[in-house]
Amino acid sequence: MGDIQEELMALLSPEDAEAEFPSKPSALRRCEPKRLPLADAAQACSVGQLLAAQDQGEALAVGRLDSGKLVVLADLCPHDGGLLSDGFIEGEAIVCARHGWEFDGRTGQCLSRAGISVPCHAQKPPHI
Repeated sequence: MGDIQEELMALLSPEDAEAEFPSKPSALRRCEPKRLPLADAAQACSVGQLLAAQDQGEALAVGRLDSGKLVVLADLCPHDGGLLSDGFIEGEAIVCARHGWEFDGRTGQCLSRAGISVPCHAQKPPHI
């Protein structure tokens, strides 16, 4: 158990790592992932990959669509608050891992639910 706990602690943000280790699995699902600085995530992101990033305190999902286009979206699915950076890229869409909601990576628009979107910085990513 110690090895698993150490691995999980390595995934926590520095603030969470100083807090007591959560004892319930549901608490683990809400732990914040390690986030790269935005410029580092943008440089490291390869085609078909999503990375958790941060810019000036904002949690972001950085991805490179199948076309090679770099996209930066708010890292929060409007459905139930899941992290988009935990999801995957399918073509030009970002797919949330929790329930499969798909978002156009270029616009942030939900592809199956009209009027729902996530903030997207596809045209001009902030501070890169």
